[in-house]
Parts: sequence; C-alpha cells; structure tokens
Amino acid sequence: MTATATPLKAAPMHVEPMPNALGALVTGVDLRKLDAATFAAIHSTWLEQLVIVIRGQQITDDDLTAFSARFGVLDEVPIVSKGQAPRYNKHISVISNIIENGVPIGGLGDDEVLWHSDTSYRDFPPSASVLHALEIPPAGGNTGFSNMYLALETLPPSLRERIDDLSVKQDITYTAGGQLRDGFTPVTDVRACPGATHPLIRTHPDTRRDALYLGRRRNAYILGMEVPESEALLDVLWKHATQDFLAWYHQWQVGDVVVWDRAGLVYTCVGDAPRASLLRLAADVSDRARDGSVNRMARVVLAPFGW
Repeated sequence: MTATATPLKAAPMHVEPMPNALGALVTGVDLRKLDAATFAAIHSTWLEQLVIVIRGQQITDDDLTAFSARFGVLDEVPIVSKGQAPRYNKHISVISNIIENGVPIGGLGDDEVLWHSDTSYRDFPPSASVLHALEIPPAGGNTGFSNMYLALETLPPSLRERIDDLSVKQDITYTAGGQLRDGFTPVTDVRACPGATHPLIRTHPDTRRDALYLGRRRNAYILGMEVPESEALLDVLWKHATQDFLAWYHQWQVGDVVVWDRAGLVYTCVGDAPRASLLRLAADVSDRARDGSVNRMARVVLAPFGW
C-alpha cells in the first residue's frame, strides 16, 4: 500500500498591530490568491489601523494592479518628477534614485519628502496608496506615517473649536518633487493659487470618524484669513500633527506591500537612502463610486477617497 502525502495547509492570516498610534503587520497571505473573506479582513484591518504592511509578496505589475483594484477603480497617476524615463503603464509610477544610461528610472528616490497627503489639490483625492518594495537600500529610506484621527482628538479644545468650520486651499502649481508644472506660473500669493479646497476637519467616508485634513504645507491657505494668520495657524497644526506620539516609521524589506489610508493620515519619506533606493509601485483608488489611480513606484498601489 502506497503512502499518500498530505497536502500542507497555508498558514492562516495573522495581524500584529504595531505598538504605536497606527500600523499593523499582516502575514500568512499571498496577494495573488486572495478569497473574498481574506480580502475583507485585510480591508477591515487597513481601515482600523490606517496603514498595513503585508510581508513577502513576489508579485507582478498585473498582480499589484489587480490587488489595488479591489479597493476601487484605478485611474492615471501623475508623473512624480520631470526628466524620468517614460512609463509604460498609466496606473504605475516608479520611485527610485537609480539612473540607467544617464536617465533616472523614477523620481523622489533619495529626496526627503516633507509630511503630506498626496494629490490634495484634487477635489476628490485618492483614498488609499499601495507600495511594493522591489529593491531597498542597506540603510535609511524609511517611511513615516502620522495618525490624523488622533491628531484631531488631541488638539487643545480651543484650537479644535477654532478650526471647526475652516477650509484649506491646496496648491496644484508644483509637483511632488517641487518642480513647476507645465502651464503654471510660480506662486507669488497663496490666496490666488489654483487648487481644490477642503475642510480642515473631514469625516472619513468608511469609518465615519472625523480626522484632521492638512494635505500639503507648500502654498496652503486657510480661506478667509489674512496670509500671516493663515501661515501661523497652519504651522501650529502641522507641528501638532507630526509629533512622535502620533507617528510610526516603517523600515522596508524587499517584498513588502504597504497600504495606507490617505483620508486618515499624512506621511513622509526620510531622504537618507544611499544609491540603491527602494523601487516602488503606487496606485490610487477613489471613493466616488470607488474610482482611483495607480503609480508604478517599487510596486505600490494607491486608492483615492471621496468626501
């Protein structure tokens, strides 16, 4: 009688919350083979923890796009830096400091990116971002995240009341890399900047929790204020919102897929990576009937939100 090998069962999904204000590590899943129940658990964890790290994923661009599309419809991702190599997928953007034949294969690879939420200049910014690490430096290049639910909850009561009905305008003039966009002129008056206006306190479309929404600091303007007053208030809010007790910094590993909630946090990239910067893919997913965009950065996917 011939013995029959017993098939090995895959390890169940495991979630380990970070000992910080946000973040969770997810293991025991293969993003190429997610059933509906497992994706629902991932999605629920993402909403609860704001940012999740899914370890050890060996996936293609198509796999990444398919996973991202489960969060919402994907749309075109803007170019992050001028002069980078052409991309071949409008939903994918490369972030890297690697140069091939004298041409950067991506952008923002070794820049220090200040705290922000991407594409806040849109009326309906993306709701989620997904990054997949293809190559990482031997040290540095960490990504920090800060919890905007908790930032709002911990504001002094008088400041919380002061901003309750205020809105902030976000400038579209410059790219994420700080370059002037084609067709725009340098900013001389923040009150006249083109871009979308958002409430400083917004309700998350899924969790229904209120969060502080700051977008990006460059050329932001709080409507109805004199410029010095707006600048002073924004400085106070940003200083509060990026304190250490609100934040968590992710140290990348090759194969990490990181998904973060753009409606509930701001993030920063620490620009201390040596030459072999991590290469990531990004995609955006929108919340108006769940449509969005993807960027190809070191395999990352993003998803936009609506409010």
